[in-house]
Amino acid sequence: MVTVVHGGPAAGVLAGFSPQTALFTARGYAVFMPNPRGSYGQGAAFVQANRRDFGFGDFNDVLAGLDAVLASAPVDPARQGITGWSYGGFLTMWAVTRTQRFQAAVAGAGIANWQSYYGTNHIDSWMLPYFGASVYDEPEVYTRSSPINGVKQVKAPTLVLHGERDLEVPASQGYEFHKALKTLGVKTQLVIYADEGHSLRKPEHQKDRLLRTLDWFDANLPAVTESKPKVRALGR
Repeated sequence: MVTVVHGGPAAGVLAGFSPQTALFTARGYAVFMPNPRGSYGQGAAFVQANRRDFGFGDFNDVLAGLDAVLASAPVDPARQGITGWSYGGFLTMWAVTRTQRFQAAVAGAGIANWQSYYGTNHIDSWMLPYFGASVYDEPEVYTRSSPINGVKQVKAPTLVLHGERDLEVPASQGYEFHKALKTLGVKTQLVIYADEGHSLRKPEHQKDRLLRTLDWFDANLPAVTESKPKVRALGR
């Protein structure tokens, strides 16, 4: 199964199939699309419930949803992937630094380091209501939610994707996470899409992202091994 975490964080997943979901299911994957705290659809208080708490309560919601799926559906807990774009990319980076429950990951346009991100993105005004203070006033709030600080815990092969000209989440975030993984000996690959911003616009890049993501999970999630019945030859 692949857990697909939406961006935002203030966004939400509606019922229905996206091209990515259709491709995953066509290849035999179950797909889990959670709406953790911070998502739309369950009232204003729920949308604001992850303030000053990025990566903690919302990620716990993702794991609780994963547990519920595993308890009710024929999904192999040893063959789990996670992916997301933007805030979903951040939670994907966060996931592999916090747990070994995912055997492969694809992080798109994710934030690896909220401290360095604060000074390099072009939309930083959105951060103050969520963090409650600037990085210069309360750096510890940003530090505690930064995946880069737990990167030594990562074991899962992780593909990092980013647009070259992304102003919302600069490509330096992808470079920073990939370099750390590579330095630490974790299987990783970095793909930078030329002349692309936060959302990929060119059809050839959109196609590459989808197929590359599928291929990464195919290559890095353990294959199912069917046990063959033992046959004993009987003498006549």
